Amino acid sequence: MHEMAIALSVLDSLEKEARRFPNGRIAKVGLRVGELAGVDSGSLGFCLEAAVRGTEWGPVIFEIESSPRRHLCERCGKTFVVTEYDIRCPDCGDGQTVFAGGDELELAYLEVEENEPCGAGT
Repeated sequence: MHEMAIALSVLDSLEKEARRFPNGRIAKVGLRVGELAGVDSGSLGFCLEAAVRGTEWGPVIFEIESSPRRHLCERCGKTFVVTEYDIRCPDCGDGQTVFAGGDELELAYLEVEENEPCGAGT
């Protein structure tokens, strides 16, 4: 199951990113997984939850967003989602389209909560 290796790689990235926010805590992580990435989103979510259990990352929320296969029409310039393996442009009908996305596996965003100093007694 390569999803566990991906989950551990995500945690490595979080540790690096956390250094950029010394007064903050990463609260939410968004991942984007393309339908052609060869990654099962459900398994990845399970592996992420297992990998953070009992660690400092335990409270982090992971959101996994699916990204569909997209093509670009060379004739009219429209980018569109491929459905039912039909790569013809839905606007002009041309079949000369090129792959434009859907194989990504990326850290899409982080939500960081700032730890503010306690103002008690001031």
